[in-house]
Amino acid sequence: MPKSRHPLPDPSPPHDMPSGAGWMPHGYAMAPHMHATGQLVYAAAGTLATTTERGTWVAPANRVTWTPPGFAHSHRFYGRTDARLLTIPVDLCGELLDHPSVFAVSPLLREAVVTLTGDRPEKRSGAHRRLLAVVIDELSDTPEQSLHLPEAADDRLRAVTDLLHADPARPATLAELGRVAGASERTLSRLFHSELGMSFHRWRTILRIHHALAHLAEGMSVTDTAMACGWSNPSSFIDAFNEVVGQTPGSYRTDLRGSSAVP
Repeated sequence: MPKSRHPLPDPSPPHDMPSGAGWMPHGYAMAPHMHATGQLVYAAAGTLATTTERGTWVAPANRVTWTPPGFAHSHRFYGRTDARLLTIPVDLCGELLDHPSVFAVSPLLREAVVTLTGDRPEKRSGAHRRLLAVVIDELSDTPEQSLHLPEAADDRLRAVTDLLHADPARPATLAELGRVAGASERTLSRLFHSELGMSFHRWRTILRIHHALAHLAEGMSVTDTAMACGWSNPSSFIDAFNEVVGQTPGSYRTDLRGSSAVP
């Protein structure tokens, strides 16, 4: 069994949380806040979602979220989550992206983050800085793997996305949703590409994957998750999940259980 750790504090703006670790219960949410420093949050077990005004990023146990300084953001945790929070000094933030993102976690990156946020983190400032440099180098060489769901600003587009947020399994076509929102299918299709940077189909797929990650973390079966999130059969759900997340739903569920043995 993993060692028991106290939950990370719920920060109040503009508080900067120190690096550390904590077991977060399923559904635990941190209110919107911001930092003067950069922040990496890694779920060594479980799944976390980070939300800013630009949308929501989801990170299962094989990814890490990055939030640059000055971005108001909130966190929500799915499943019992071993949350690892690493503060990045301002002078190192310029080597990373200037917008929130999600990166894949290599074995070296994982061990560095776990060491820096463990119960007995390296206290020597020189060693800490060198290990932090390893983290920066790994992230600098890692392409984005964002499970990013952008949010709409246009009222017509937001009306459509709000309907789908309320019911991700809703089978309506874009034309049908447009009639409710008071916009043509052509207009909405253009807005999805120009404002959100993706097609309607892609946006809805990522929305459904976000919900699927949460359902699976809650212990729902792959078949029941597929049905709850709008797929007509488990096979098509598994294909979509694997394409977006980079692993099958079954592998993801195994990671949720197996990765909890982090020291």
